[in-house]
Amino acid sequence: MAPRVGIAGYGLAGRYFHAPLLVGAGFEVATILTTNNQRIADAQTDFPSAKIVENLDDLIASKIDLLVVASANDAHASQAIASLKAGIPVVVDKPMGRTLKETQEIVDVSIQTGVPVTTYFNRLWDSDALTVKKIINEGVLGDIFRLESRFEVFRPELKGNSWREDQTAAQGGGNLLDLQPHLVSTALDWFGPAELISASVRSIRGASDDDIVLVLKHKNGVDSYLSASAIMGSPGPRIRVVGNKATLVIKDLDPQENLLKSGAYPKDGKWQVGTTSAALIHKGDQVVEYKGIDGNYTEFYSLVKNALSGGKWPISTDQALAVAKIIDQAREISFR
Repeated sequence: MAPRVGIAGYGLAGRYFHAPLLVGAGFEVATILTTNNQRIADAQTDFPSAKIVENLDDLIASKIDLLVVASANDAHASQAIASLKAGIPVVVDKPMGRTLKETQEIVDVSIQTGVPVTTYFNRLWDSDALTVKKIINEGVLGDIFRLESRFEVFRPELKGNSWREDQTAAQGGGNLLDLQPHLVSTALDWFGPAELISASVRSIRGASDDDIVLVLKHKNGVDSYLSASAIMGSPGPRIRVVGNKATLVIKDLDPQENLLKSGAYPKDGKWQVGTTSAALIHKGDQVVEYKGIDGNYTEFYSLVKNALSGGKWPISTDQALAVAKIIDQAREISFR
């Protein structure tokens, strides 16, 4: 019997980054929490048999095996903690908490109740992330000393009615909380523990922070340069990994996001189309193609499904706390 899941929030994250993958991994979307009329209609269209509720108490009472918190960042902690206290395991969309303190509060309740919680660092299953791990293991680049990882777009005008752009950092808005958790979590996954040595967190368009550069120094000697910008007229390559023998360049974003936004669903735990980002190895003027790995966000929820039966959770609370610590430090360093 398929595990029953409840989704709190049915906007961009809930509808496109969670629901399709839950179905693809073999979950039953049983209950959806939303109070927005358009999203209620979307949920009824997408999941006619799901129960639509307007408060968290009804969601928790709906006999679910897992709660996915896909709401605005300012609701993550309260919803996750309520679910944990009710004995229901939780997946929290990134960031788990708006601050290290809030993240720690969620983790503490998980420890106290013995109910597991994990967070949605889905970019660990991007094609580029899996390809980087492959090339690190193969040693093709020699001794790696630099990573450049970016989420850069050119959107000089603010979106209307976007809490991510309108809300303050304290409320949960901005790219430091929206995009840098992906960049930090993947960098730590690839190259291990790191200290934040430099941070620039700025608002160029006059709303929440929208141009952020972090520099991490990993214990293994790699430096990571992490850029998240909404006003970059000439975006750099998605990934550049530099070694003393060669450099790996991946120019474009993994195609899974566009597939999900188009309404596509994975089936039986995987996509039915190729999801590989083109990768190139540069040695000066010599450039050759490198065979990458297909991305698959569904693997996150396949691991969650296995964890509900006693397996290992895909993202540990230590990983979530390590990222939250760096995000907190970035704001402190930048505004000294």
